[in-house]
Amino acid sequence: MGEQNHSPRKELQHWTRTESPGKRSWHSQAYALGAVSNFMSTFLTFPIYKVVFRQQIHAVAVSEAVRQLWHEGPQYFYRGIYPPLLSKTLQGTLLFGTYDSLLYCLSPVGPHSLGHRWAAGLMSGVVEAVALSPFERVQNVLQDGRKQARFPSTFSILKEFHSYGLWGRLSLGYYRGFWPVLLRNSLGSALYFSFKDPIQDSLAEQGLPHWVPALVSGSVNGTITCLVLYPLIVLVANMQSHIGWQSMPSLWASAQDVWDTRGRKVFLIYRGGSLVILRSSVTWGITTAIHDFLQRRYRSRKELKD
Repeated sequence: MGEQNHSPRKELQHWTRTESPGKRSWHSQAYALGAVSNFMSTFLTFPIYKVVFRQQIHAVAVSEAVRQLWHEGPQYFYRGIYPPLLSKTLQGTLLFGTYDSLLYCLSPVGPHSLGHRWAAGLMSGVVEAVALSPFERVQNVLQDGRKQARFPSTFSILKEFHSYGLWGRLSLGYYRGFWPVLLRNSLGSALYFSFKDPIQDSLAEQGLPHWVPALVSGSVNGTITCLVLYPLIVLVANMQSHIGWQSMPSLWASAQDVWDTRGRKVFLIYRGGSLVILRSSVTWGITTAIHDFLQRRYRSRKELKD
């Protein structure tokens, strides 16, 4: 009876919880697993992301965003992929690795309560925001079609930032829009990690193939989290697309501008929500499934060595 109630997911959790506190190989491995899973999912879903970004900036329909990209030509379709590819790989490294390390500090042997998962997720999101906000800033400028002539490359953007003073490089350059980024990332990570494992565990008990619970759990969590925080996502995209001393409205002015340009209607802020759902479902579903698969592979090799 005991073996019948132990799903593969729970066996994995039991293995991580009962490992000797002195052995930190699992926790260092979590950084590598996060990097690989995020790299692969980012590359696969970048076209969807770019269409969504155009909607957030220009407040246009899906067909119009696709038409803009098609008109610019295929040579520009993957323009701006390198910053997100690098940043998302680093994001996976920091997000999963930091979360795992913080969770181990809060609860070395488990079980991990909702409070532990929420706190570890929140703090990992803070680390992620501080480390990766500059990458997102450059990416958002690159993907704004209105700035292709003025800033044709990453180097041209960095050159502009370095023309500011030291404080300007941070507040107007690399960390433009940092506070909504911090709020979005910390809350998003807390929500994702709080409910990812419970959903995955409940699905694993149904006898589904190993990859299905992880895929569904990641998709559901990513979708809900993104929809809850979508107004912050739109605000960040608009704030970080601005560049230059003369076009830097404050946080409140930026929020007011987004509200006004969307006709002061909530459903217009959520314009493009269908693609947001699709992108979030695919990205976090693939990321979670890949991470879970790699985690299982690592566990199997660890058991064979032992």
